[in-house]
Amino acid sequence: MSSGDVLAVVAQSGPAVGFFDATTHRHLDTVELPAEPHELCFDPEHRVLYCTITYRSGYYHENGGRAAELVVVDPDERAIVDVIDLSPEHGPHGLALDGAHRRLYVSVEEGAAGPGGVVVLDTRTRTQIGRIDTEAPGPHWFAITPDGRRGYASNKEAPFVSAVDLETGRLLQRVPVPGSEGIAVSPDGTRVCVATPYAAFGGHRSAPNGVLVIDAVTGELLRTLPTEGQVMPVHITGTGLLLAGELRMSGGGSGLGRQRPGRLLIFELGSCELLGAVEVGEFPLTITSSPDGARAYVSAVVSSTVSVVDLENHEVLAALPVERRGEPGAHGLAYVPGRGCLGS
Repeated sequence: MSSGDVLAVVAQSGPAVGFFDATTHRHLDTVELPAEPHELCFDPEHRVLYCTITYRSGYYHENGGRAAELVVVDPDERAIVDVIDLSPEHGPHGLALDGAHRRLYVSVEEGAAGPGGVVVLDTRTRTQIGRIDTEAPGPHWFAITPDGRRGYASNKEAPFVSAVDLETGRLLQRVPVPGSEGIAVSPDGTRVCVATPYAAFGGHRSAPNGVLVIDAVTGELLRTLPTEGQVMPVHITGTGLLLAGELRMSGGGSGLGRQRPGRLLIFELGSCELLGAVEVGEFPLTITSSPDGARAYVSAVVSSTVSVVDLENHEVLAALPVERRGEPGAHGLAYVPGRGCLGS
């Protein structure tokens, strides 16, 4: 971490994105956004944040209508610089950046434009240059290999992860999983980690909770990391730690209103050893980390907080309050290095 680094946090019901000093954790500014923002992605070459506007209100399968916008925010000036209308695509959510090839991938839900899929944008012109079908109604998160050749979409209730060829724009294979939530690719591009099963709150649990570790090329299941509670987000740090956000419910219930503080589970990706667990806010939904892998940031949508976690000592350094105007609260995250820092 360096002086001038900033953490950007979506307030889903703000609707807004807030900016915090990554060193002091002081709140710096807030930029209001259209309803309802979900995920963030930072483009270091053009120094902009992309934010998906996914629904008009609510969440997956329980919403007040799907949105179709991608908002571009200048994190230095703290201002909106563009709003990209993806219509007739709708329900944009997951974001993955291939900076080397200047491509941004945005997952979209099934609709008039076709099956669920991934829209491909040129980051220089901010125009659509392609679309990849994932052959599932609701691809929600999307992750790519570091070389920009393959992508992986988690499809919530569909019983597979979609592996796609980003060079040809075609589906390579359906990797069997019992529904899926968060997804991440290892820094060396050899493994895909996906949270299962689909979080059908109040409904029938389709499979035991856990994180699946999959061979990125063959789709072979390498390991299953069981967890006590439902896992939503997963993230892999640049130093090879696998982080999973585990939900915990009160009174044995599974409803959305029965959350206890969640946990950040910390695994060593190579050995799949559980190194520790740290209590975080209620309903952890997004995880990111600092470029040096020293800190994790966990947004919790019910408590509307971001837990700053020391990954060496496994302790919470701060809990950042995220202002909201109703339900839900904190959601997407992006770490923004200051100007002049490596990678900016």
